[in-house]
Amino acid sequence: MSHSSCSLNSSNVFEYGNYKTTLLSIKAKEDGFCSRRSSSTTDSVSPPKPVLVGRPETGEGGEFPVLMLLHGFMTPNDFYSQLIRHVASYGLIVVAPQLYSIATTDATGDIEAAAAITDWLSNGSLQSFLPSNICPIVTKLALSGHSRGGKAAFALALSKPESFSALIGIDPVDGTTFSQTPPPVLTQVPSSFQLGGIPVMVIGSGLGAEKKNLFSCACAPKGVNHEDFYKECQSPACYFVAKDYGHMDMLDDDTKGMIGKMTYAMCKNGESREPMRKFVGGVLVAFLKAYLEGNDDDWVAIRNGEVELPVQLDAEDFRLSVPA
Repeated sequence: MSHSSCSLNSSNVFEYGNYKTTLLSIKAKEDGFCSRRSSSTTDSVSPPKPVLVGRPETGEGGEFPVLMLLHGFMTPNDFYSQLIRHVASYGLIVVAPQLYSIATTDATGDIEAAAAITDWLSNGSLQSFLPSNICPIVTKLALSGHSRGGKAAFALALSKPESFSALIGIDPVDGTTFSQTPPPVLTQVPSSFQLGGIPVMVIGSGLGAEKKNLFSCACAPKGVNHEDFYKECQSPACYFVAKDYGHMDMLDDDTKGMIGKMTYAMCKNGESREPMRKFVGGVLVAFLKAYLEGNDDDWVAIRNGEVELPVQLDAEDFRLSVPA
């Protein structure tokens, strides 16, 4: 188990919030995890997959809603560290599992792994890795995912909507330029998703459907991307598309190694990642504060155009009411 801390102060939801944050890496049960606790105790509460946890750091403690964030295709969970910190700095606990180490085209394993992490959260095991005064509210569990992780998030929420209080797709993708990949989630039928009435937000990238060059494929091609996911959502749901930003632009600025270089090389990108990452972080925070905590000030300001966004939008749509 390892951790690091960071803090920035701001009253703008698109900047870091007022909580200091800590990132905590927790190894999976099968990884031979060792810590100051006895091995038998640790083994009984360790997650089924490695997880990266971002949490508020406060001496006063408190109870905090939980967001599960599923990573994209072949993307390590720590490539989302800056986004995780952003959300955690507003008083949420973010749990980002590493769903696999070797990827295939079939996302069935991703969905099963995410379901196992959901069960692990629901039984309260995360508390064993947190200070006693930092309490996750597992009855306020939101689910999100980026790229193929967005597909997995929708698939999991469709199978057990009662487990989640909100659902967010961050540039979700259900296949390639040529076809859907297994298991297919999109039905090609408008308003077909049966999600039990939980609020849904879909965030899309304006450049995701474009090729980076003649020799590449679009990373979020038309027919299987954010537009299609939103069309299949029933109310309550909302939708944003960030113009001039790409499929990987919500990741950390410095993504290391060969995979990190590929996140820049494979997809058409914006001029920098920071504006898109700030936008995703800000709308995530505003949405979750509104629909998990009943604090809708930032959400109303965004809906009413009363706050300057860090990106220009190609599209926005609201098919949900402001929480009472």
